[in-house]
Amino acid sequence: MNEIKPIALLQDDIDRRGFLKCMAWAGSGVLFSMIGGIPRSFNLSQISQNPDVADEASNAILAGSFSFVQISDSHIGFGKEANKDVLGTLGIAIDKINSANARPDLLIHTGDLSHLSKDSEFDALDQMLKGVKTGGRFFVPGEHDVLQDNGKNYRERYGKESKGNGWYSFNHKGVHFIGLINVLDLKPGGLGNLGDDQLAWLADDVRSLSSSTPIVVFAHVPLWEVYPEWGWGTSDGARALALLQRFGSVTVLNGHIHQSIQKVEGNMTFHTAMSTAFPQPQPGKAKGPGPMIVPATELRSLLGLSSVHYMEHDSHLAIVDSTLAGNSGRTSEMNIGIDNFTFNPATVNIAVGQSIKWTNRDDIPHTVVENNKLFKSAVLDTNDTFTHTFDKPGTVDYYCSIHPHMTGKVVVV
Repeated sequence: MNEIKPIALLQDDIDRRGFLKCMAWAGSGVLFSMIGGIPRSFNLSQISQNPDVADEASNAILAGSFSFVQISDSHIGFGKEANKDVLGTLGIAIDKINSANARPDLLIHTGDLSHLSKDSEFDALDQMLKGVKTGGRFFVPGEHDVLQDNGKNYRERYGKESKGNGWYSFNHKGVHFIGLINVLDLKPGGLGNLGDDQLAWLADDVRSLSSSTPIVVFAHVPLWEVYPEWGWGTSDGARALALLQRFGSVTVLNGHIHQSIQKVEGNMTFHTAMSTAFPQPQPGKAKGPGPMIVPATELRSLLGLSSVHYMEHDSHLAIVDSTLAGNSGRTSEMNIGIDNFTFNPATVNIAVGQSIKWTNRDDIPHTVVENNKLFKSAVLDTNDTFTHTFDKPGTVDYYCSIHPHMTGKVVVV
């Protein structure tokens, strides 16, 4: 794959702030900063709207060992009603990334570069990406990239140094990146598939790595089952994830579903990215997946950036799910579990107007109490819930009044 050349981020605050603000457009991607081996990412709409978040993000870049950007599902060649100018949306995104001198080390594209696997579509994408100012560009194919020849043309363009049918790995500043292919040999029902050969390679690839090595895995179709009825999952994904269980920090990046859905399971954080081309419906909210036509005023809130925030806290990774355009007039709910005397996740970021629902899954009662008693739940027995809506920006600390060592934090922006 491409040779990685470390890029020194500028120390100038204006350049750092300018870069972060320029990234806050719906088509540019997710900005990750590796801090102590933990991938931390920022809601780029919050960066553009909140100076405190911009400062935090720029400081994180300087503190981190490096940063990288993820984009997905460009679908070059698509020209239907859902978005008649996918080249234009991607082009504006690239201009935004390049508008400041400070830049990420890597760009990772998680598939569906093209819409119909045509040479003209790949050529158009290549021409645009020539100008992206990152230290390295890495790809995995989506099913739209392997329509014509089972991926031969894609591999000749983007996977000349890959193994098997296109999988590969590389190391960058102490982090081990793994690109997997799960869009070939698709099974009935449409689930992604890795196959025995690739799984055997993966086992060999990670065998000699220390369990403290941070892992970033990227593929097109989610490795976890988001919605199997629509093919949003990988039939043998659990086998791949089992090979990574022993590592302390595993981040799994995917595209394919054109929307931001995340979850955390132990040491693994899963993140599916939005598309730069067109949105798709939420799981089960339509007859099936496919391009979704929305009013032009809403398109940017549904394109381009997933919003994920990783933070190390008592061996857990906290995660945030929000759109680039804030809550866009919609009120959404985040869930926090009370498990084994902990709030999980313990630290979250939400937008003004969002709600949080706490659910007690322990066999003993707990409470949710703001430190200054601004809100207070009743005693929550097993499976009881408490919901609170946050209508003002700021940092909210809370605890369990029965077991005060249990604490949590909500950052409202």
